[in-house]
This record gives sequence, C-alpha cells and structure tokens, in this order.
Amino acid sequence: MLFLLFCIGKDHYALDTGQVAAVLPLVELKQIPATPAWVAGIFSYRGQNVPVIDLSQLALGHPAQRRLSTRTVLVHYPAPGPNSRLLGLQLEQASATMRRDPAEFRDSGFDHDHARYLGPVCDDPRGMIQSVRVRDLLPDAVRAQLFPPRMEQ
Repeated sequence: MLFLLFCIGKDHYALDTGQVAAVLPLVELKQIPATPAWVAGIFSYRGQNVPVIDLSQLALGHPAQRRLSTRTVLVHYPAPGPNSRLLGLQLEQASATMRRDPAEFRDSGFDHDHARYLGPVCDDPRGMIQSVRVRDLLPDAVRAQLFPPRMEQ
C-alpha cells in the first residue's frame, strides 16, 4: 500500500493515499469564525467549498510552518450522508511517499482517546511512523459544523 508521509513537529506520520484526492500547494483560505483554532479556513476547489484543518495546530497547538514542502492535501472524508466530502489538511513536509504492507503497522500501546485519528505505528529508518485515520479526524460537533446536512433544492 502507498502512503503519503508528512511531519507533525519532528515526528513522521503516514496517510493512506487511497484516501487522498489531491495534493496542492498551500492555498489561500477564508477564515471560519466560531470554529476551533485548528480549523484553518475554507477555500473553493472545482466549485466545491472545502474546509481545511491544520494538523500541527490540532496535534501540538501551533500552526504548520509555511514552507515549500507544506501542502494542502485533500482527502475523502466520510461525512454523514451517502457520499464522502472533501476535507483539506495542512501538512508539513508532505512531499514523500512510502510503500508498506499494512500488516507492518502495529498498535502504538497508548490510549489515543483524545486523538482518535492516531493509528498504528511501524518502524522505519526515519524512526517510528504513525498512521493517521481520516475518518477520526473531526470530533462529532466539529464535523456537524463543517459538514451540515445538504439542503434539498
């Protein structure tokens, strides 16, 4: 399986590329008032408004550094309803991939109740790499705020 690698702080993380719709340079965002600080904003992608979260802000409490390797990664988020929606992630050093058998990842041994998106880990010459589960990125209240039910037309 192919994974997109990125960093949060000095640690490496992996995202299943099967969940990735597009990897873009950093995009200009419109802020969304009354959302958590880690909701970076919203932008229009091919006519669809896409909310963007900053994973560094979510995990460590400070925004992703603006570098050439910091990207806006669009993922298929399983919002309520029949179809997935696009969710943007601001990710640092998101410019490399790795192939791994998913069986190489194992339980981290920690309770990630407050960070449900953190998945199993694998060993790598770069150090331990932890997977991120897209479906668990948003708490229910934030998911409802960013992906309200679509209005019937």
